[in-house]
Parts: sequence; structure tokens; C-alpha cells
Amino acid sequence: MGSILNLQNIGGAAAMSTREIAELTGSSHDNVMKTVRRLIAEGVVSGNETPYHHPQNGQTYTEFRLSFRDTMVVVSGYSAELRARIIDRWQQLEAAAQPAPSLPKSFAEALRLAADQQDVITAQAEQLAAAAPAVEFVERYADSTGTKGFRQVAKLLQANENLFREFLIDEKIMYRLGGELTPHAQHIDAGRFCVKAGTAQVSGHAYNAARFTPKGITWVAGEWAKWQLKRREQGGGHA
Repeated sequence: MGSILNLQNIGGAAAMSTREIAELTGSSHDNVMKTVRRLIAEGVVSGNETPYHHPQNGQTYTEFRLSFRDTMVVVSGYSAELRARIIDRWQQLEAAAQPAPSLPKSFAEALRLAADQQDVITAQAEQLAAAAPAVEFVERYADSTGTKGFRQVAKLLQANENLFREFLIDEKIMYRLGGELTPHAQHIDAGRFCVKAGTAQVSGHAYNAARFTPKGITWVAGEWAKWQLKRREQGGGHA
């Protein structure tokens, strides 16, 4: 990569620019920006356009600077090879951003430093583990043209149905209506669900069945991973 950028910061936290995402994945910056704007409009990621000056032509353009989580959401539909480039680059940049450690003054201090380092490694591993179901799911089902029911999606995500139901309700994705899970209107409008009307063959009872669209399945996989990580951080145990 001839012009790889240095890691930027968002309020002191690490961030990657959309220009670097475009360069690492071989995409045009315009296409990456369009993806980010769409995801921001859908409430999936957050970010503000930031001006930057092109070093070659001196012109001023805009870019987004994204956190690790938002970067992974943006590239979730990319191939495994391209996502691996992004993850590898994040690790390189974060390692380079770390200040050179001072030598420990005692054996006890060396042990404390080793323990702190292990805590950081463990936290990063948990983040990647939480995102793994979403990444695997996107690879397998993002190109699907069919809709899926609640139990199908829970099974595909290898999620406990009770916890998955709790997640959907807690995050105001779905709510109970007449004993059935029903998506909130904004998620239907966003194309994440479709609601199909039908009639039970035996009883003749009319019903409405909520189904996840392929777009909704991809989106909810990322939200499910984020919710699991939040539960672990709050001491809620492993989902």
C-alpha cells in the first residue's frame, strides 16, 4: 500500500478513515462513503464527515473516521480476505500507537506489566469472538434472497432463543403483540423485516408472521454480537 494513512483518533480512541478502508480493500472512496452514509441513516453506525487536504492536488475533500466496531460493520459484506486486511491493519496501527514501555524496575513490576498486557489481549480477543458469529453469518447468508423466521435466525446465529428474544425486545427491535414478536415500524421501513399475513389451515385463524429479510439478517447479526459483548462487559455472563 503506497499511501497508507496513520491511525486517526475519535475523542482519544483509535479510528480508521474511510480513505484507508478504500485503499486497503481496493474500493473507490466514493463507494465507501456512500456505504457509511447509508449505514448512518439506518442508525447502524455513527460518524461525522471530516475535511482533509489531498497532499497531491491540494484540494479539500471529506472523509469519515470510524471506530473498530463501525469499521467492521462497514466491511461486513466484503470478502473474508478484505476483512482480514482491515483487521491486520488495525492491529498494526494500534501496536504502533502504543508508547514504548519503560523497563520495569523490579520483578514485581514486570509481573504487573505482563498481567496488564494479558488483560488487553483478552479484551481484544473477546471483541473478535463477539463479532465472529456476525462475520461468519454474513459470509454464508448475505447473498440469500429468502426471508427467515425468528427460530431460523436464532439457529443460524447459534443463539439461545430466550436470550435472542430478550435481545430483540431490549434493543426495541421487536415487541410482543398477541403472543407474537412483531418488529417496530422503523425496522420494517428500513427493510429489515417483512410481515406476511396468513390463515392457519386447521383453525382458520388469521395471523401476521414477521420475517427477517436478508438485509435484516445481516444487520441483526452485527447488533446481536454487540449486545453480547455489552452483556459480558456489564457482568451479565456469556450469551
